[in-house]
Amino acid sequence: MTPPPGWYPDPSAPQAERWWDGSAWTEHRRAPGAPVPPAAPDRASRRAKAVALVTAGAVLVAAIVTGALVLRTDHEGAGATEANTAATPTTGDPGPASPSPSGTPSASDPSADDPATVVDQLNGITLPLPDGWERPRYIADDDVVMTTDGTYDCPAGVGLCFHGLVSTRTDGATAGTSPRALAEQDITDAADAAFDENALGQRPFGGITSHRLVASGQIAVAGRSGYYVRWRVSTAKGPGGYVQSLAFPSSVGTEAPVVVRFVFDAGADGPPLSDMDEITRGIRAVGDADTGGGVGSSLGPSH
Repeated sequence: MTPPPGWYPDPSAPQAERWWDGSAWTEHRRAPGAPVPPAAPDRASRRAKAVALVTAGAVLVAAIVTGALVLRTDHEGAGATEANTAATPTTGDPGPASPSPSGTPSASDPSADDPATVVDQLNGITLPLPDGWERPRYIADDDVVMTTDGTYDCPAGVGLCFHGLVSTRTDGATAGTSPRALAEQDITDAADAAFDENALGQRPFGGITSHRLVASGQIAVAGRSGYYVRWRVSTAKGPGGYVQSLAFPSSVGTEAPVVVRFVFDAGADGPPLSDMDEITRGIRAVGDADTGGGVGSSLGPSH
């Protein structure tokens, strides 16, 4: 009887094994005990594999073509959406009058995903981040949402100061108070905290020597009726600055009043007042870029 296919001692080299295919010796050799290589497929199996590969290739080509059509359709759909969005006109009055044309509001509203927008989830608002401003770094006050880039030695030689900062907070203790009353109450505290005595008991500007009202009035903020008060503050040291208290009802939760404070240096290195106007007009409710800006007809001019 003919031995079945398998590995047997090689007649020409007994120290190796050689593959017997059932009828003759092949050229496949191995060391005794080595892993068995896969046997060569017969003609029928090779034909079946070829058919399977051709079929799989056809399916893959069809899938690629279908995917390309889907991607093309989606891309064209997205393009149409963007075009419609860009063409949609924005509404709302420009808000506080700006001292220069640079305060003109942008034609497009900021998005919460925009890197030039600060999102305040606690108070349910977003604020635009003008050029030269950044999210707070190296500052312990959690209410601060943006500062000007960099710091400088405070005029009185005590600590480091920012040329500008903006903070937000919820004023739950005055729930039911009108935005006007709240803004008029808050402006004194805002001025003292910024230019008189800080939380550490220091006087970075040597204290406040005087102040005057620059502007005040009703304004729509994030679709709500608000009120703002702006002061020009003179200090014992340095050029002094501007403070603004802006109060309006929150659009989230219990609708407790939200207070936004602005502190700007008045010196040559301080930010322009147009930035204060731009930020004020650009406040929006989170997730709603269409809420209107200020009602400029009821506001006094900035100086």
